[in-house]
Amino acid sequence: MILLFDIGNTHTHIGLANSKRVVKHINIPTRQWFGGNAVVLVAKFAGAEKIEGAVLCSVVPRATPQVCKTVRTVWKLNPLELTPKTLRGVGIDYPKPNSIGPDRLANAVAAKFYFGAPVVVVDFGTAVTFDVVNARGNYAGGIIAPGLAAMTDYLHEKTALLPRIKIREIKSAVGKSTEQAMLIGAVQGYRGLVRELVAELKHELKAKKMPVVATGGYARLIAARLPEITAVKPQLTLEGLRLTWETARYGQL
Repeated sequence: MILLFDIGNTHTHIGLANSKRVVKHINIPTRQWFGGNAVVLVAKFAGAEKIEGAVLCSVVPRATPQVCKTVRTVWKLNPLELTPKTLRGVGIDYPKPNSIGPDRLANAVAAKFYFGAPVVVVDFGTAVTFDVVNARGNYAGGIIAPGLAAMTDYLHEKTALLPRIKIREIKSAVGKSTEQAMLIGAVQGYRGLVRELVAELKHELKAKKMPVVATGGYARLIAARLPEITAVKPQLTLEGLRLTWETARYGQL
């Protein structure tokens, strides 16, 4: 079995995979890497499974050594870190490869493997990111927008009367309360944002038909009434890490 670590700003997504798929996963707060609790949680998650390898991607540089130390201490393994230099299965057509978030590279690897190229990934995380794999199979760039929770939390923190809300679906387009009005602006507004940006990407890439894959915490919610999204893959980043490990081990899939 292979351990997978997607280290994000808010959460670390941890997966356990065989050669075919991610078989189980958990989320832990990334801050726990700095308090020692993460080691216990990861060891409990892996249980008695025989761990043959580990692979990670990280957008929190100071957490990366903690994850590597855990893998070396508990399983006596050196983890593979996904970077532009270790990337396999996708080329890079981008002026500063080291500035690309490695989680975005993992998404590109999995999206191309499962859906071909060109393909767009929309990742609904702390930020909403759009990542483009062009027709040549290369990572070509993307778009970054504030995440749903980041936007609504900001409204709550910067105003006296707007509440903190839990993101969910509101069927009406007219809010009958402050909370409903905020939810409509967030959920339906984000659908409009995604719809417009996907249209622009298809135009620029000259691709009338192009898979658009959603992943991340709010992927199912936003995709539910957005036909532009052709697939929802909640564990896309972890699958990209699994594929990275497999190509590093065998050379190709």
